This record gives sequence, structure tokens and C-alpha cells, in this order.
Amino acid sequence: MVDKLDAALRFQQEALNLRARRQEVLSSNIAHADTPNYKARDFDFSSSLAQAMEHGRQAQSVTMATTSSRHIQGEAMATSEPDLMYRVPTQSSIDGNTVEMDVERVNFTDNAVHYESGLTVIGAQIKSLLSAVQQ
Repeated sequence: MVDKLDAALRFQQEALNLRARRQEVLSSNIAHADTPNYKARDFDFSSSLAQAMEHGRQAQSVTMATTSSRHIQGEAMATSEPDLMYRVPTQSSIDGNTVEMDVERVNFTDNAVHYESGLTVIGAQIKSLLSAVQQ
């Protein structure tokens, strides 16, 4: 039963995770708009979502390198990140910065709207599953 619930919500969950990650990338671009030689980054949302749906988020165990056997061993789980690409500017700047604020604002707002709609859809899915369980 849990597997069916997970499968019913998995697409929206992956989409929301990727939308949140993209929002971080876009906000970083906006924050570095005046940083010389900063290169704007982004990723292809649709291909990243397709890859996440096909393979899932692959977690890898990451261990900390130690220089002494008396050090405490540290371990963490690292999830696969979407491949960040550099954005090609339509107009070059003198300081080498490739952030175009108009493009970043449009992408930021578009991503935020899609994130909000994803939350609405997953909320409606949860309500319908809850009503099905209650009946």
C-alpha cells in the first residue's frame, strides 16, 4: 500500500525537489549580478525530471578523509544533483559577468509559479487519497 502511495506522489515530489533546487540556482545568479567574471548557471528542468523519474535520486555514501586513526569517522549521504550548465548571454558585459537580470527575473518568477502550482496539485492529490481512504 505504501508503494502505491509513493508512486502516486512521486512525480510531484521529484518536480518540487527540482523546482526548489532551480530556485536556489537562479537566486544565486541574481545575488551575483554585480560580481565580476561570475558565470550564470542553470539546468534543463525537463531532462533532469525525466532522469529523476527514470533512475530516482541516487544517494551515495560519502566518507570523510582522516589523517589519524583516532579521528571520528564522518559519513553523509549525497544525492545526485542536476548537471549545472553555464548560461550563454545575449549581450556580453565588460566585467565578464554573464548574469542578465531580465532573464533571471523571468526564469525566477516562472519557476516560482510552477512551484506553487506543484504544491497545489500535490495538495489536491493528498486530499483525494485521504478521502478515498476515509470512505
